[in-house]
Parts: sequence; C-alpha cells; structure tokens
Amino acid sequence: VEKYRPQALSELVSHRDILSTVQRFISEDRLPHLLLYGPPGTGKTSTILACARQLYRGREFGSMVLELNASDDRGIDIVRGPILSFASTRTIFKKGFKLIILDEADAMTQDAQNALRRVIEKFTENTRFCLICNYLSKIIPALQSRCTRFRFGPLTPELMVPRLQHVIQEEGVDVTEDGMKAVVTLSSGDMRRALNILQSTTMAFQKVTEENVYTCTGHPLKSDIANILDWMLNQDFSTAYRKITELKTLKGLALQDILTEIHLFVHRVDFPPSIRIQLLIKMADIEYRLAAGTSEKIQLSSLIAAFQVTRDLIVAEA
Repeated sequence: VEKYRPQALSELVSHRDILSTVQRFISEDRLPHLLLYGPPGTGKTSTILACARQLYRGREFGSMVLELNASDDRGIDIVRGPILSFASTRTIFKKGFKLIILDEADAMTQDAQNALRRVIEKFTENTRFCLICNYLSKIIPALQSRCTRFRFGPLTPELMVPRLQHVIQEEGVDVTEDGMKAVVTLSSGDMRRALNILQSTTMAFQKVTEENVYTCTGHPLKSDIANILDWMLNQDFSTAYRKITELKTLKGLALQDILTEIHLFVHRVDFPPSIRIQLLIKMADIEYRLAAGTSEKIQLSSLIAAFQVTRDLIVAEA
C-alpha cells in the first residue's frame, strides 16, 4: 500500500474535479484552509501530501510542513504549544506559507478543536491548515466554516481497475478476470483495502481467483449463498438450520456477512412485491438485532423462519 502510494498530484486516479481545483489554488498561490473528508482509502492523505511535495521541494519540506496524525498527541496542550508555535513563526528566507496537516481530525477532542479556531484565524497569512477526517459530523461547525470542504467519495471500479492492473504488472501477480472483479467488489471503493486484499490473496494462494479472494477474506462464496437460499426456501426448518450451521462452522462465516449477501439475492429472486416487502423488513430487524450483539443461533433461526413464512405465503397465494 505504501509502495504504490501516489507521489504527485498527476498520479492520483480519482476525483479529477477536486484535484484540478486544488491545482489551481496552488498555481495561483491562493491555497485556502482545506477540509478533506470521506471514507478511508479514497486518497485524502495522498492528495495533501502530493500538494505539499509540489509546494515544498526537498529540504524545506521538513521545516515547512507539520503533519500530525491521530496516533500523535493532539490534545489541547499540543494545539496551544507546538502547533501554535509552528504556526506563529515565520520562515526567514522563504516567502509563502507553512502547512499544518491534521490527519484524522475527527479523533480530536472538542476542546482541542475549539482551541484550534483562534489559531487558524490568527495566523492565516503565514500558515495553512488542512484537516482530514472520515466523518464530517465529528468536526465542529466552527472549524468547518473556516475551511474549504472537499468530499472524497468511494472510488468507482473504472478508476480502480487500471491502478490495480498497474500494481499487478509491477509485482507479476497472476490474476483472473473474476478474481479482479471480486477484489473490486469486496473493497467497495476503498483503494487501500483493494491492494491489501490483492496482497494477502497472492501470498496465501499463488493465483488470485474469485474463490481464493472470497476464501482469503472470509467472505461467503456466491455458491454458498445460493445453497443457503435454496435450503431456506426448499427444505424443512430443522434440515435448513442444521445445514446452514454446519456450513457456517466449516467455512467460519459470520451471520452478518451471510445476511448482507442474501439481501442482494432477495432483490434478484422473483418474489411477489407484498411478500418481498415483508421479508426485507424481517431481514432489517435481524440485522439490527445482530448489531446489538444478540445470539447468532437465535437470529439464524429467525432468518430461516422469515424465509419459510415467505415460502408458505407464496404457496398460499399460488
């Protein structure tokens, strides 16, 4: 993941509109305070580090950029101490501004964020702040209004595939067409996760196929899900329960994953609308209860029960 982290703005694959805007800011030397937010693995940190590399060449990078991550201490004392002193001092020989990058800013306490308000305003002429976070709602409104916000959405498969293929060529990995699809599907728009899945599958199995990817990540295979659905709709309750429990134990599947996958199947199977609605409501309830930490065994029986009731309703209607 770090080996193939984009080094320059031109290397980033997604969010062209954001990048062109930022590029214009830099070329006109009018960079505002930035707030980059969005799910992990979508290029927020890479973007700002690429900007910093473009702004400060070589040796001055260290003296002009202060990067603090969630792993560093960023409590109120740090904001009032090191951050304040870094922001308030000017560089003697170089004109232009310094850059303070606060990665994972949503992990900062309310107090620290409040202490930052004044610092951002006071030293605007010689310092720019860039806040990066996953959840915008965890940044206090006062800081949001002082920054220009950019949302980094999940990456689309069209953007991820060429990048993955570049890595595959460089590393000489053996990947099949369906293996590639599986990597992209499971990563759901997170480039970092896609590369991690690719790497771990390559290390575990020599060839990256769909089955290997699913096995490596512990995700239920499509064939397994089809079987589970078949048992729930066509077997009697105790047989279905026994078979699914055996499969879960054998493959080490979590009910949460099974539920998510079955949900996609429910939309594909041709149920009468009224019955499908009932079933989806039941599944939503089961998902909610699972999230609350209930017993998987009872929830599994509940899932099978929901499908068996559905089957009986369909038979009755027919």
